[in-house]
Amino acid sequence: MRVLAAMSGGVDSAVAAALAVDAGHDVTGVHLALSQNRQTLRSGSRGCCSVEDSHDARRVADELGIPFYVWDLADRFTEDVVDDFVAEYAAGRTPNPCLRCNEKIKFTAVLDRALGLGFDAVVTGHHARLDGTELRRSVDAAKDQSYVLGVLTPEQLAAAMFPLGGMTKDRVREIAAERGFGVAAKPDSHDICFIPDGDTRGFLSRRLGSQPGPVVDAATGRQVGEHDGTYGFTVGQRRGLGIAAGDQRPRYVLGIEPVTRTVTVGTADLAGVPAVRTGAPTWTGRAPQLPFAAQVQVRAHGAPVACRVRPDDGGGLLVEFADQQRGVAPGQSAVFYEPDPDRGDRVLGQAAVTAAVEREAGVRR
Repeated sequence: MRVLAAMSGGVDSAVAAALAVDAGHDVTGVHLALSQNRQTLRSGSRGCCSVEDSHDARRVADELGIPFYVWDLADRFTEDVVDDFVAEYAAGRTPNPCLRCNEKIKFTAVLDRALGLGFDAVVTGHHARLDGTELRRSVDAAKDQSYVLGVLTPEQLAAAMFPLGGMTKDRVREIAAERGFGVAAKPDSHDICFIPDGDTRGFLSRRLGSQPGPVVDAATGRQVGEHDGTYGFTVGQRRGLGIAAGDQRPRYVLGIEPVTRTVTVGTADLAGVPAVRTGAPTWTGRAPQLPFAAQVQVRAHGAPVACRVRPDDGGGLLVEFADQQRGVAPGQSAVFYEPDPDRGDRVLGQAAVTAAVEREAGVRR
């Protein structure tokens, strides 16, 4: 097959490209230039898409003897991922930019272009498995990325290759070292790639400006603090609240209201929710018949929990948790997995959380 290897400059995509070559495919490497300031140097494990990353990807391609190109998708990335990220926070939601990048950039813009150029598939260094066209978790649970791939469609999965899903990250580094790749010991990227200093609140403040408002205690209705912008908070947050609640019990963000600029906080006993509502779902395979039982994961690094999924108004879903969950924020994706223990690593699909079902009257979430 003619295969396009997306090469970020990291060890995972380097080994994925190498394995595609070993499998006998006709491989071409491509590095995605996503940053509008690519000359900014990478700092350890923070950031990506720097000029260093491009050079690292090119060196690996040269060692593999495959053609290599750089595709400038910075404007598309800014519009579909960065601007969306800012808009979601401004609206009081908590987006996942990695999921959005996979949806809009790597498996829409890139895959569409690859297929248009006559390639049969795109290979990436994601830690996830494909069983035919069924998406499954990686064997390395600590590195599993199936959550951020849960937005992919059956057509996209049919043209994707994830050769690392059956091995651990340690094995990936071993393969890179055996081949003499200079990226074998390169640190993994962490945090949000377009915020290399890790200061999300500062990034949003520079984009949105100061928007002061009150922090209110849910139990008493009393103002217990002030903030410079609701975009600096996410539901479930405990640290950095800057409040004086009057006792030593920890407070959590329970709700965010950007119109009135109000952040509502409360104690742990108020933080759990029994269910959430979502927008319209997307499915990685045939749509399951509603209602159905599943496991659901609501954060990229969260633990799955048993749930019951029912139809809701407007084409969305009502997701009822077996156990109350904390920190489920609007904007996050609820990714559904098969409930059968023997197939519980299979991804069914996802839907964006729109609201938590109220447990306590008067608490807006």
